[in-house]
Amino acid sequence: MNGSPQRGNRASTVLGRRLGSELLRLRDASGRTQQQAAHVISATNSKIVKMEQGWVPMRDPDIRALCEFYGLDDQRTLGRLLGLARLDRERRKAKGWWQHAPQAGAMAEYIAMEDIASGVRAWQQAFVPGLLQTPEYARAVVVSEGLWQDPGEIEGVVGVRMKRQARLSAPGPLQVYAVIGEGALRQQVGGPEVMRTQLQHLLNAAQLPNVRLQVLPFRAGGHACMAGSFNIISFAETEAVDVVHVDSIAATVWVENETASATYSSFFERTARLSLAPRDSLRLIESISEDMH
Repeated sequence: MNGSPQRGNRASTVLGRRLGSELLRLRDASGRTQQQAAHVISATNSKIVKMEQGWVPMRDPDIRALCEFYGLDDQRTLGRLLGLARLDRERRKAKGWWQHAPQAGAMAEYIAMEDIASGVRAWQQAFVPGLLQTPEYARAVVVSEGLWQDPGEIEGVVGVRMKRQARLSAPGPLQVYAVIGEGALRQQVGGPEVMRTQLQHLLNAAQLPNVRLQVLPFRAGGHACMAGSFNIISFAETEAVDVVHVDSIAATVWVENETASATYSSFFERTARLSLAPRDSLRLIESISEDMH
Protein backbone atom coordinates (compact mmCIF):
# COMPACT_ATOMS: atom_id res chain seq x y z
CA MET A 1 0.00 0.00 0.00
CA ASN A 2 1.20 3.49 -0.74
CA GLY A 3 1.11 6.17 1.96
CA SER A 4 0.75 9.91 1.66
CA PRO A 5 3.39 11.60 -0.49
CA GLN A 6 6.28 13.11 1.47
CA ARG A 7 8.43 16.13 0.64
CA GLY A 8 10.99 17.14 3.22
CA ASN A 9 9.22 17.54 6.54
CA ARG A 10 5.86 18.23 4.89
CA ALA A 11 3.15 15.79 3.93
CA SER A 12 0.57 16.12 1.20
CA THR A 13 -2.61 15.03 2.97
CA VAL A 14 -5.93 13.94 1.53
CA LEU A 15 -7.73 16.99 2.90
CA GLY A 16 -4.90 19.31 1.91
CA ARG A 17 -4.94 18.04 -1.67
CA ARG A 18 -8.71 18.46 -1.86
CA LEU A 19 -8.54 22.02 -0.57
CA GLY A 20 -5.62 22.87 -2.86
CA SER A 21 -7.35 21.48 -5.92
CA GLU A 22 -10.43 23.58 -5.21
CA LEU A 23 -8.35 26.74 -4.85
CA LEU A 24 -6.58 25.89 -8.12
CA ARG A 25 -9.94 25.43 -9.84
CA LEU A 26 -11.15 28.80 -8.56
CA ARG A 27 -7.93 30.51 -9.68
CA ASP A 28 -8.10 28.99 -13.16
CA ALA A 29 -11.76 29.99 -13.51
CA SER A 30 -10.90 33.58 -12.54
CA GLY A 31 -8.00 33.79 -14.99
CA ARG A 32 -5.56 34.82 -12.26
CA THR A 33 -1.91 33.74 -12.25
CA GLN A 34 0.06 32.19 -9.44
CA GLN A 35 2.17 35.35 -9.26
CA GLN A 36 -0.93 37.51 -8.80
CA ALA A 37 -2.28 35.16 -6.14
CA ALA A 38 1.03 35.22 -4.31
CA HIS A 39 1.00 39.03 -4.26
CA VAL A 40 -2.47 39.06 -2.65
CA ILE A 41 -1.28 37.11 0.39
CA SER A 42 2.26 38.56 0.40
CA ALA A 43 3.78 35.20 -0.40
CA THR A 44 6.01 33.65 -3.05
CA ASN A 45 4.93 31.75 -6.15
CA SER A 46 6.42 28.68 -4.48
CA LYS A 47 3.97 28.94 -1.60
CA ILE A 48 1.00 29.11 -3.97
CA VAL A 49 2.26 25.97 -5.70
CA LYS A 50 2.60 24.18 -2.36
CA MET A 51 -0.87 25.29 -1.30
CA GLU A 52 -2.48 24.13 -4.52
CA GLN A 53 -0.75 20.76 -4.27
CA GLY A 54 -1.65 20.24 -0.61
CA TRP A 55 1.90 20.38 0.75
CA VAL A 56 1.33 22.94 3.49
CA PRO A 57 -1.45 23.79 5.97
CA MET A 58 -3.46 26.87 5.02
CA ARG A 59 -4.42 29.85 7.17
CA ASP A 60 -8.00 31.09 7.16
CA PRO A 61 -7.01 34.71 6.26
CA ASP A 62 -5.12 33.45 3.19
CA ILE A 63 -8.08 31.37 2.06
CA ARG A 64 -10.48 34.28 2.53
CA ALA A 65 -8.18 36.69 0.65
CA LEU A 66 -7.64 34.30 -2.25
CA CYS A 67 -11.33 33.45 -2.58
CA GLU A 68 -12.23 37.15 -2.64
CA PHE A 69 -9.51 37.76 -5.24
CA TYR A 70 -10.86 34.90 -7.35
CA GLY A 71 -14.36 36.39 -7.24
CA LEU A 72 -15.98 33.79 -5.03
CA ASP A 73 -19.11 35.27 -3.46
CA ASP A 74 -20.74 32.03 -2.30
CA GLN A 75 -20.43 32.05 1.49
CA ARG A 76 -21.46 28.40 1.72
CA THR A 77 -18.56 27.37 -0.51
CA LEU A 78 -16.19 29.60 1.45
CA GLY A 79 -17.37 28.03 4.69
CA ARG A 80 -16.79 24.56 3.29
CA LEU A 81 -13.23 25.47 2.25
CA LEU A 82 -12.51 26.93 5.68
CA GLY A 83 -13.88 23.76 7.24
CA LEU A 84 -11.60 21.63 5.09
CA ALA A 85 -8.63 23.76 6.13
CA ARG A 86 -9.51 23.37 9.81
CA LEU A 87 -9.82 19.59 9.49
CA ASP A 88 -6.52 19.44 7.61
CA ARG A 89 -4.71 21.46 10.27
CA GLU A 90 -6.11 19.20 13.00
CA ARG A 91 -5.03 16.11 11.06
CA ARG A 92 -1.49 17.45 10.56
CA LYS A 93 -0.91 18.37 14.20
CA ALA A 94 -2.55 15.26 15.65
CA LYS A 95 -0.15 13.33 17.87
CA GLY A 96 -1.93 10.02 17.62
CA TRP A 97 -0.62 6.67 18.82
CA TRP A 98 -0.22 5.55 15.20
CA GLN A 99 2.69 7.97 14.72
CA HIS A 100 4.71 5.85 17.13
CA ALA A 101 3.70 2.51 15.62
CA PRO A 102 6.03 1.68 12.70
CA GLN A 103 3.77 -1.20 11.72
CA ALA A 104 1.02 1.31 10.88
CA GLY A 105 3.06 2.02 7.75
CA ALA A 106 0.96 3.16 4.84
CA MET A 107 -2.19 2.91 6.98
CA ALA A 108 -1.05 5.84 9.14
CA GLU A 109 -2.85 8.44 7.02
CA TYR A 110 -6.01 6.35 6.93
CA ILE A 111 -5.95 5.87 10.71
CA ALA A 112 -5.46 9.61 11.21
CA MET A 113 -8.50 10.27 9.03
CA GLU A 114 -10.52 7.63 10.87
CA ASP A 115 -9.53 9.23 14.18
CA ILE A 116 -11.18 12.57 13.30
CA ALA A 117 -14.08 11.02 11.38
CA SER A 118 -17.65 10.75 12.60
CA GLY A 119 -18.50 7.68 10.54
CA VAL A 120 -17.23 5.02 8.16
CA ARG A 121 -19.20 3.07 5.59
CA ALA A 122 -17.27 -0.06 4.65
CA TRP A 123 -17.92 -2.41 1.75
CA GLN A 124 -15.83 -5.58 1.91
CA GLN A 125 -16.25 -8.63 -0.24
CA ALA A 126 -13.04 -10.55 0.56
CA PHE A 127 -12.58 -10.24 4.32
CA VAL A 128 -14.06 -8.84 7.53
CA PRO A 129 -13.43 -5.07 7.91
CA GLY A 130 -10.46 -4.26 10.14
CA LEU A 131 -12.62 -2.43 12.69
CA LEU A 132 -14.53 -5.66 13.30
CA GLN A 133 -11.72 -8.23 13.25
CA THR A 134 -10.64 -10.40 16.18
CA PRO A 135 -6.91 -10.59 16.99
CA GLU A 136 -6.77 -14.19 15.75
CA TYR A 137 -8.46 -13.36 12.46
CA ALA A 138 -6.29 -10.26 11.97
CA ARG A 139 -3.16 -12.31 12.64
CA ALA A 140 -4.22 -14.93 10.06
CA VAL A 141 -4.84 -12.19 7.48
CA VAL A 142 -1.44 -10.58 8.12
CA VAL A 143 0.36 -13.93 7.88
CA SER A 144 -1.49 -14.75 4.65
CA GLU A 145 -0.47 -11.44 3.08
CA GLY A 146 3.16 -12.40 3.59
CA LEU A 147 4.38 -8.80 3.91
CA TRP A 148 5.68 -9.35 7.43
CA GLN A 149 7.91 -12.26 8.45
CA ASP A 150 9.18 -11.45 11.93
CA PRO A 151 6.72 -12.58 14.66
CA GLY A 152 7.22 -9.34 16.54
CA GLU A 153 6.36 -7.28 13.47
CA ILE A 154 3.28 -9.41 12.81
CA GLU A 155 2.08 -8.80 16.37
CA GLY A 156 2.73 -5.09 15.88
CA VAL A 157 0.47 -5.00 12.82
CA VAL A 158 -2.23 -6.92 14.69
CA GLY A 159 -1.87 -4.49 17.59
CA VAL A 160 -2.42 -1.53 15.28
CA ARG A 161 -5.66 -3.04 13.99
CA MET A 162 -6.88 -3.68 17.52
CA LYS A 163 -6.08 -0.15 18.70
CA ARG A 164 -8.19 1.26 15.87
CA GLN A 165 -11.20 -0.46 17.40
CA ALA A 166 -11.04 1.80 20.47
CA ARG A 167 -13.05 4.35 18.47
CA LEU A 168 -16.03 2.00 18.59
CA SER A 169 -16.46 2.45 22.34
CA ALA A 170 -14.86 5.86 22.95
CA PRO A 171 -16.91 8.94 23.83
CA GLY A 172 -18.54 10.13 20.62
CA PRO A 173 -18.01 6.71 19.08
CA LEU A 174 -17.33 6.16 15.41
CA GLN A 175 -20.48 5.25 13.50
CA VAL A 176 -19.78 2.15 11.42
CA TYR A 177 -22.00 0.86 8.64
CA ALA A 178 -20.48 -2.31 7.21
CA VAL A 179 -21.77 -4.33 4.27
CA ILE A 180 -19.90 -7.62 3.93
CA GLY A 181 -20.09 -10.11 1.08
CA GLU A 182 -21.19 -13.61 2.11
CA GLY A 183 -18.00 -15.07 0.66
CA ALA A 184 -15.90 -13.18 3.23
CA LEU A 185 -17.83 -14.93 6.00
CA ARG A 186 -17.41 -18.39 4.52
CA GLN A 187 -13.72 -18.08 3.67
CA GLN A 188 -11.99 -19.98 6.48
CA VAL A 189 -9.22 -17.50 7.24
CA GLY A 190 -7.16 -19.08 10.00
CA GLY A 191 -9.31 -22.22 10.05
CA PRO A 192 -12.78 -23.10 11.38
CA GLU A 193 -12.15 -22.22 15.03
CA VAL A 194 -10.75 -18.78 14.21
CA MET A 195 -13.71 -18.14 11.91
CA ARG A 196 -16.30 -19.25 14.48
CA THR A 197 -14.79 -16.83 16.98
CA GLN A 198 -14.73 -14.10 14.33
CA LEU A 199 -18.36 -14.66 13.39
CA GLN A 200 -19.40 -14.53 17.03
CA HIS A 201 -17.46 -11.28 17.37
CA LEU A 202 -19.47 -9.85 14.47
CA LEU A 203 -22.70 -10.86 16.19
CA ASN A 204 -21.55 -9.10 19.37
CA ALA A 205 -20.35 -5.99 17.54
CA ALA A 206 -23.68 -5.69 15.75
CA GLN A 207 -25.34 -5.14 19.15
CA LEU A 208 -23.47 -1.84 19.57
CA PRO A 209 -25.75 1.14 18.86
CA ASN A 210 -23.12 2.69 16.58
CA VAL A 211 -22.60 -0.40 14.40
CA ARG A 212 -24.88 -1.40 11.54
CA LEU A 213 -24.04 -4.67 9.82
CA GLN A 214 -25.51 -6.18 6.67
CA VAL A 215 -24.53 -9.18 4.59
CA LEU A 216 -24.79 -9.32 0.81
CA PRO A 217 -25.85 -12.92 0.11
CA PHE A 218 -24.63 -14.96 -2.84
CA ARG A 219 -28.15 -15.07 -4.20
CA ALA A 220 -28.15 -11.28 -4.68
CA GLY A 221 -26.21 -11.88 -7.90
CA GLY A 222 -24.54 -8.97 -9.68
CA HIS A 223 -24.28 -5.67 -7.83
CA ALA A 224 -22.79 -2.19 -8.14
CA CYS A 225 -19.72 -2.84 -5.97
CA MET A 226 -18.34 -5.95 -7.65
CA ALA A 227 -15.22 -4.08 -8.82
CA GLY A 228 -13.69 -3.94 -5.35
CA SER A 229 -13.86 -2.96 -1.69
CA PHE A 230 -13.67 0.56 -0.26
CA ASN A 231 -14.31 2.71 2.81
CA ILE A 232 -16.22 5.98 2.77
CA ILE A 233 -15.10 8.33 5.55
CA SER A 234 -17.49 11.02 6.81
CA PHE A 235 -16.96 13.98 9.12
CA ALA A 236 -19.24 15.77 11.56
CA GLU A 237 -18.76 19.16 9.93
CA THR A 238 -21.53 19.78 7.41
CA GLU A 239 -19.11 21.52 5.03
CA ALA A 240 -16.77 18.52 4.86
CA VAL A 241 -17.33 16.25 1.86
CA ASP A 242 -16.84 12.49 2.29
CA VAL A 243 -13.53 11.00 1.17
CA VAL A 244 -13.11 7.46 -0.08
CA HIS A 245 -10.25 5.05 0.60
CA VAL A 246 -9.72 2.31 -1.99
CA ASP A 247 -7.03 -0.22 -1.13
CA SER A 248 -5.57 -2.74 -3.54
CA ILE A 249 -2.59 -5.10 -3.47
CA ALA A 250 -0.08 -2.62 -4.86
CA ALA A 251 -1.59 0.81 -4.30
CA THR A 252 -3.89 2.98 -2.24
CA VAL A 253 -6.22 5.43 -3.94
CA TRP A 254 -7.90 8.35 -2.20
CA VAL A 255 -11.02 9.65 -3.92
CA GLU A 256 -11.08 13.28 -2.91
CA ASN A 257 -13.61 15.16 -5.01
CA GLU A 258 -17.29 15.66 -4.28
CA THR A 259 -18.64 14.14 -7.49
CA ALA A 260 -16.60 10.94 -7.28
CA SER A 261 -17.26 10.42 -3.57
CA ALA A 262 -20.99 10.84 -4.25
CA THR A 263 -20.71 8.09 -6.87
CA TYR A 264 -19.16 5.73 -4.33
CA SER A 265 -21.90 6.61 -1.84
CA SER A 266 -24.53 5.80 -4.45
CA PHE A 267 -22.89 2.46 -5.24
CA PHE A 268 -22.69 1.63 -1.53
CA GLU A 269 -26.37 2.42 -0.99
CA ARG A 270 -27.40 0.37 -4.00
CA THR A 271 -25.45 -2.62 -2.75
CA ALA A 272 -26.80 -2.16 0.77
CA ARG A 273 -30.35 -2.27 -0.60
CA LEU A 274 -29.58 -5.65 -2.18
CA SER A 275 -28.22 -6.92 1.13
CA LEU A 276 -30.11 -8.68 3.88
CA ALA A 277 -31.70 -6.55 6.58
CA PRO A 278 -29.60 -6.36 9.77
CA ARG A 279 -31.67 -8.95 11.63
CA ASP A 280 -31.61 -11.38 8.69
CA SER A 281 -27.88 -10.74 8.28
CA LEU A 282 -27.27 -11.86 11.85
CA ARG A 283 -29.30 -15.00 11.26
CA LEU A 284 -27.15 -15.84 8.25
CA ILE A 285 -23.96 -15.24 10.24
CA GLU A 286 -25.24 -17.58 12.95
CA SER A 287 -26.07 -20.23 10.35
CA ILE A 288 -22.64 -19.98 8.71
CA SER A 289 -20.99 -20.30 12.13
CA GLU A 290 -23.00 -23.39 13.01
CA ASP A 291 -22.14 -25.07 9.70
CA MET A 292 -18.42 -24.30 9.88
CA HIS A 293 -16.23 -27.35 10.44
